[in-house]
Amino acid sequence: MDRTQSKILAALWMAGWLSLTVIVAVAGREAAREINLFQLMEMRSILGFLMLYPLIHASGGFGAMRTARLPQHIARNLIHYGAQFGWFLALTLIPIGQVVAIEFTMPIWTAILAATFLGERMTIWKIAAIVLGIVGVVVIVRPTTSEVNPGQLVALAAAVGFGVSVAMVKSLTRTEQTLAILFWMLVVQSVAGLLPALYVWTWPPAHIWGWVVVIAFCGTVSHYCMARAMLHADATVVIPMDFLRVPLSAAAGWLIYSERLDLFTALGAALILTGNLLNLKPNPSTKASARS
Repeated sequence: MDRTQSKILAALWMAGWLSLTVIVAVAGREAAREINLFQLMEMRSILGFLMLYPLIHASGGFGAMRTARLPQHIARNLIHYGAQFGWFLALTLIPIGQVVAIEFTMPIWTAILAATFLGERMTIWKIAAIVLGIVGVVVIVRPTTSEVNPGQLVALAAAVGFGVSVAMVKSLTRTEQTLAILFWMLVVQSVAGLLPALYVWTWPPAHIWGWVVVIAFCGTVSHYCMARAMLHADATVVIPMDFLRVPLSAAAGWLIYSERLDLFTALGAALILTGNLLNLKPNPSTKASARS
């Protein structure tokens, strides 16, 4: 598997992630109007598995998916399941652009965890990104006012979960193939959500199946794009590229739902963007290595 370190290759894979996740946000909101989130997520996991199976078969079948790191896969995917549930829930409570803006605290948690557990260097630029990200979220959520929406807090909790999940994915990419990471994601999340989904199950209308298929396809392929991007750059470099999802999601919310970002959300998002751009600055040691 090609593990060449290249920001260009990482950016190309992230372009796929960006496009697909915006589509998932719109499809998720539409589907969640008529079916329970547990059911939505279970249908997404099962359909995603069926869509992934041809790749699994071509790669040697289930035997090729064996892993010596099953506990890490289970832990990562239970955390990701909870974060994903929170993300879908937040989409039903606050504007899409605001959900995505708050979600961009994820690089804060990813940077901290990658530096603590994966040995990635914590530079002055990464620290600046963390500080600006925290300030940006405070501006968006405004905890000192009476305007705090529960959806904002749900989105923030989801972002923490995604940050933990991404750091664990980065660790898994050191030994696991991208396809195996996706395989165990779908298996673990299908098992985790089965009983809750059966408890709330109602047969969806025909048009909802269409949205669920879109979510399953785009959600599964987007994770493949993310995992591939992680092969080519540090997590703390890859994740900030994701910030383009804020204007893209805001544009989708405006065009489809006539949503508008308020001044505080725009200012907070700008602060997070500034921190993420600083985070992309090369390390002095990297420059020195390049010169030598």
